[in-house]
Amino acid sequence: SRYAVPFSPLAPGDREEMGSVAGQFSHYASKLRSLRGGDPASLKTQLNLLFDQLISENYSPNHNIRPEEVCALLIHVTRLVPLSQEHLVVKLCQLTHHLLNQLQVIVDEQTLDVCVCYVVRALAVCSLWTHSEVLQALSTLIYGNGPRCNRHLIELLGDGGVLRLYSDPSQPDMELRRAALTCMANLCLGVPGQASLEDPYRSVCFKVFLQTLQSPKPPDAEELLYCTVIQGALKGLQSSLCGGKWRFGGQEELGALLAVLKRLMFQGCPGVCVEWPSVLYPAPLPQYETCSTPKPPEPPQNPPTQTSGVRDCNKKKKSRGRGRKGGGEDEEREAEPRLQRGGRGGEAWSKTSVLPSPGVPSLYPLWKRSSSDSEFSDPEGAAHSKLRVRQGVLLCLLAVVKAVEKRTLYGYWSSFIPEAPIGGPPPLTLLTVVLKDPSPKVRACALQVVSALLDGSRQFLGVAEDLAPARTSYTPFSFSLATAVRELHRSLSLALLAEASAHTLTQIIKCLAHLVCNAPYNRLRPGLLSPLWRQIQPYLRHRDVNVRVSVLTLYGALVSSQAPLSEVQLLLTHTSQETGLSWRQREGFSSPHTPPSHKYHNSHTPRGSHTPGEEEPGVPWLLQLCVSLVTQPKDDQSDSEGPGGGGATALEPSPVRLEALQVLAHLVRGYFPLCQACLCELGQVSARCLRETDPSIQLHGAKLLEELGTGIIQQYRPDNSQSESCRVPISQVVQFWVDVLSGPLNGALQSHQHPTLQTSACDTLSSILPQAFTQLPEKSQVLCVTVLLGLTYSDNSLVKAAAVRALGVYILFPCLREVHTHWNQSCGGTVDWSHH
Repeated sequence: SRYAVPFSPLAPGDREEMGSVAGQFSHYASKLRSLRGGDPASLKTQLNLLFDQLISENYSPNHNIRPEEVCALLIHVTRLVPLSQEHLVVKLCQLTHHLLNQLQVIVDEQTLDVCVCYVVRALAVCSLWTHSEVLQALSTLIYGNGPRCNRHLIELLGDGGVLRLYSDPSQPDMELRRAALTCMANLCLGVPGQASLEDPYRSVCFKVFLQTLQSPKPPDAEELLYCTVIQGALKGLQSSLCGGKWRFGGQEELGALLAVLKRLMFQGCPGVCVEWPSVLYPAPLPQYETCSTPKPPEPPQNPPTQTSGVRDCNKKKKSRGRGRKGGGEDEEREAEPRLQRGGRGGEAWSKTSVLPSPGVPSLYPLWKRSSSDSEFSDPEGAAHSKLRVRQGVLLCLLAVVKAVEKRTLYGYWSSFIPEAPIGGPPPLTLLTVVLKDPSPKVRACALQVVSALLDGSRQFLGVAEDLAPARTSYTPFSFSLATAVRELHRSLSLALLAEASAHTLTQIIKCLAHLVCNAPYNRLRPGLLSPLWRQIQPYLRHRDVNVRVSVLTLYGALVSSQAPLSEVQLLLTHTSQETGLSWRQREGFSSPHTPPSHKYHNSHTPRGSHTPGEEEPGVPWLLQLCVSLVTQPKDDQSDSEGPGGGGATALEPSPVRLEALQVLAHLVRGYFPLCQACLCELGQVSARCLRETDPSIQLHGAKLLEELGTGIIQQYRPDNSQSESCRVPISQVVQFWVDVLSGPLNGALQSHQHPTLQTSACDTLSSILPQAFTQLPEKSQVLCVTVLLGLTYSDNSLVKAAAVRALGVYILFPCLREVHTHWNQSCGGTVDWSHH
């Protein structure tokens, strides 16, 4: 045909270029750009062939295909394909989605305008069978381009708009509903640095997403398709909440969203059949939050002997429910019956659930004891889709928690955070998901939501208190919060005991760290931290680096929360080998309750005068552990990952060492009297860190020095009641600073390429005890003043400010107050200059 592209043989260079994906794309794209209107039959054939060639390739952003080429190609082909050729329209839409999705291209404004106009006309003109592919192309085009679609928003989202038409719950075609919801979600998607979709249109999309989640499943709809529709609405809600500042339309809208998210948290969980409210209010609604009443399990033939008559009595009254005990002294002993009572409720959660024997931990989540997911009666595809729904719900709930003001969310805590069981079926909360959901990904998402709720809740949880005797007439709010904290400890401890996934295990420990950072343990009865402290010790030897780092983060939270706590102080000074430095041997993952080894590991003994195998009296074992993690080669049995894992001199991975240094800093800040015996050793650790090349290690080494100096200053404050004999002697303080100032700290002060390190080093110089500074050699005093004066001329404002602060501290030193000549005048001039 005279309209066909003329044939020309490929040159050798062209053949090599065609061997690459980018070369093939350029070749076929140039052929497409050379096509012009002419014989419709020939043009259709050529377009079909070239579309098929381009769609058949697998692309990636690494293929060096420029976005400008893709955009130019799309503009050209929209002019070639008439809307009357519906099969070509579908292929064009498939090509658009294929290229933009795999190459991760966000089209420019001109391409967006041309292509969106084309697909909107296609939706109006073409047959219904093409609309699914057209909507998919539209969703790819508007991804990250929502604010640029202003001229098309009325056609898409206005009254009678095509997206509102297809996303309506009355739309019978579930695939079209899903595609329309995906388009709306991509319109709402926020891009950093760009304006978000206008609030009126974002509000329209939000209401559609919420209405979709609230609508019941059509009776004739396939479960798999229905789940994809729900996932599209959840993705849209996430985009709406994360796409910029969001204001809910009153308490009703927030309550309605939380209610539907709570219902869908348990989508596909076996046996959960409950009546849900359409709106959650700040007031608790316990009648809606429980599992359906199951058939009560048969009691064991020979029940275990109870250790208390009260427990016997309560066991007999189990069918009628049991009130919460007021005194609480038997709470720990009541854990086993409570968990059994707070489990899935017989067969309501698992078809294979059985009553545990007395020797088996009865509080184990049933997903842990289940050998497979065969308990699901749904087909595998539907079960997986429901799992994806639960995961999407929790991610959406996480977005809600981050978008809503903390004080507003506190009223809804009772719907998502459990209190102590009070009899009857257990409430369905986030901790139910953590303990019962069979998917580790879903459990991890639930833990992220709990962590987000706990983060920044110190003021709210600070009201909790259970030190006073319990009242029988009513339960104070402070006591309810205290029981919620205890229930969180109990549930997370059970989850930690049963978890096998390293990623989910990390989330559990991080969640515990958030809880420890925000709970007021000085207002709670002692006994919560000791079991946790001992339970997480075996995970210090976990093969996964992230687990080990999270355990150290939790220890850092334990020693920094309301420090000093008497319970933590006892745990730190308990120096038995079994408690302090015993490890679980890990060739593979073993359960946390494996009996610990009693072999003492000399590699965890800090360097000192004591012989190997002995423990230095009075030195906290946690301090010894962190020093060894920072300075000693790692134990090959604890690490199977990473390059150089088998090297004899390989240190712990950098994240572990950094976290260990932070724990040391927290320990020195909160419990300095326990650490002062190792003052020189800790100074050597800091010096070693400052000599390394990793700026992060250097920075944390300098921060540890600053904490040591601050701890000494606190001891010598006039209002400190500590006896003089318990303080670090002045002579030792002087020697400590002489060693520090003659070490690598000076190099950190001169490290101009790392201003943050310079700032921390200046803060370290400002933490020298005035009485010790007086006794320092004159050259050391001159060094401190000279270096700080030089840094006041730094180009970095943070370094300059830190140097001026340190000089301001030095002005108050008695030994320097008498020197009115050179340095004092220079310092005054520096301060005057810094104001300009």
